[in-house]
Amino acid sequence: MDVDVVLIGGGIMSATLGLMIRQMRPDWSIVAYERGDSVATESSDPWNNAGTGHAALCELNYTPERADGSIDISKAVKVNQQFQDSRLFWSFLVDQGVLPRPEAFIRPVPHMSYVTGEKDVSFLHRRYEALKPNPLFEMMQLSDDPATFEEWVPLMMKGRDTGIPMSMTRAESGTDVNFGALTRAMFSGLESQGVRIETHHEVTDLERLISGGWRVTVKDRRSGQVQRTTAPFVFIGAGGHAIHLLQKSGIDEAKGYGGFPVSGQFLRCTNPELVAKHSAKVYGQPQVNAPPMSMPHLDTRVIGDSQSILFGPYAGFSPKYLKAGSWTDLFTSIKPDNILTMLTVAKDEMPLTVYLIKQVMQKHASRIEVLRDFMPEADARDWTLIHAGQRVQTMKRTKDKRGKLEFGTEVVASADGSLAGLMGASPGASTAVSIMLDVAKRCFPDDYAAWQPQLRDIIPSHGVDLSAEPALVREIHEKTAATLHLNG
Repeated sequence: MDVDVVLIGGGIMSATLGLMIRQMRPDWSIVAYERGDSVATESSDPWNNAGTGHAALCELNYTPERADGSIDISKAVKVNQQFQDSRLFWSFLVDQGVLPRPEAFIRPVPHMSYVTGEKDVSFLHRRYEALKPNPLFEMMQLSDDPATFEEWVPLMMKGRDTGIPMSMTRAESGTDVNFGALTRAMFSGLESQGVRIETHHEVTDLERLISGGWRVTVKDRRSGQVQRTTAPFVFIGAGGHAIHLLQKSGIDEAKGYGGFPVSGQFLRCTNPELVAKHSAKVYGQPQVNAPPMSMPHLDTRVIGDSQSILFGPYAGFSPKYLKAGSWTDLFTSIKPDNILTMLTVAKDEMPLTVYLIKQVMQKHASRIEVLRDFMPEADARDWTLIHAGQRVQTMKRTKDKRGKLEFGTEVVASADGSLAGLMGASPGASTAVSIMLDVAKRCFPDDYAAWQPQLRDIIPSHGVDLSAEPALVREIHEKTAATLHLNG
């Protein structure tokens, strides 16, 4: 074999897995291929995502209401615990000098949930009461007081009718993460440890070898030259393009999968007077028929030395599977084994399709009207539309051989563990560490068992139910806040 590990894609997932393997097996050789001119140009780019360190502190779709009116917090607890894994791993990398200057990629920004109307206010209260006893959420505050809102989010209160029922929760431990800066720093760390990072290199084919492992065909997009690399393990962290590469691999586990592309857009404000009056990521309830990842939010963003406010997302549709992809991506992904899956989803998700069409046709004035639910006196002249990253939601075959649209992140791995690919979207980047631990467990089961003591040293939350360990939760918060410079 030419190398031990091939990483396809220059995003946060490949970088995380590469560094994890480097800690556990420094003797393994690794090469990473990225089709763009640099790493972190797609979903990991800071302008292609909202930068929320997803910990379920503010995202209302992670706490659905049951039929009896109670709130299911299981997904929120899982996502929060996964984010603690990420914070601990990043802290370890800072301590090791792999990640310099944590303030370059993570900053403290409160996470808030915001609702209006009696029905949603009741929901937010029940959500708060369900989450608050859990040590992962014990720092959360709830208020119905307009005077408190003036202190928390003055920009949202100007011109607001305070006679309408309104409620907010606030978690000071929230973060704003520049996943682009983080990813680039992680790849720099890998390069300094002898890992080859090949940009402008696109993987065009994957062939399983009779002797085991894979032959990876790679094209240099500048010279047109083709090379082939063999490796016993291949990871596909190529964003929306993963579906094409999984299909090329021919593994049975990828059969029946399809990709539903959804593009994102945000309004951006750089007016210094307004930016100075908002320091929070505020999430509300999604619009009717909107996909779960389309929860409207008014976000503080800090990218480099520039601070701005984003509002969105406004969904759109493009057949591309990457922002820099091809207009034929969707059509060339249709295969005999997934056509029924894709047709079923198209039929069952017609309301979503109608919603996306309406979003595409929206005018600037209509987008500003949506913003005014959060900012009653928003002036259209202060906001410009930017195009964010392309997301490809997973279409998955069900037991009855129909199709279902999945929201979230899913690992697809071959039975022998020699290849794994990642499909889906949010909260992917924030939970990259736990997702890559899952990849390691499934693909290197014997090594993974031997790695446990070292993994627990690096990530003390690994394998622990933090909901039952309040002292450990506080210790993790204190340690990571200090190492990542999140104490103000």
